[in-house]
Amino acid sequence: MSAVLSSWNRLSGSLPGRLLVSGAVWLRAPYFLTAAPVIRELDGKHSRVRMAKWWLVHNHLGTVHAIASCNLAEYAMGVLAEAAVPPGHRWIPIGMDVRYLATAKSSVTADAQWATPPTFGPDKEDVTVEVAIRDDRGTEAVHASIHLRVSPRPPR
Repeated sequence: MSAVLSSWNRLSGSLPGRLLVSGAVWLRAPYFLTAAPVIRELDGKHSRVRMAKWWLVHNHLGTVHAIASCNLAEYAMGVLAEAAVPPGHRWIPIGMDVRYLATAKSSVTADAQWATPPTFGPDKEDVTVEVAIRDDRGTEAVHASIHLRVSPRPPR
């Protein structure tokens, strides 16, 4: 089991625990600090992550910036991949297709799931994580398809 999933399973029962796990990911990848996403749900098949609407994620209109939403999508995909990919394998994003569907005037929640889960076999494989980002009314504001390459770790 991955360190992220193990920590989540131990600490997710309280808000401080969820913040601690989410913050540990921010420290590992500091570019997530301005978005400050908080993990709400996590297992090897799905992640749900929340990003508050605050001035560091605003655009010039005072709504959630499109690229802040992309950052949230990548965070949701990343924690899902960390939770699912076994220690003998590794993953790296190789592309991202994004559609901006609506203006987000509230905080947003990203739901990420595998389009088809990886097999974690002996060969590298390309897989996709679908991420739907919805505002507080449930309207999908952004949809991202993030493409990953999953491969066995090379021997040391």
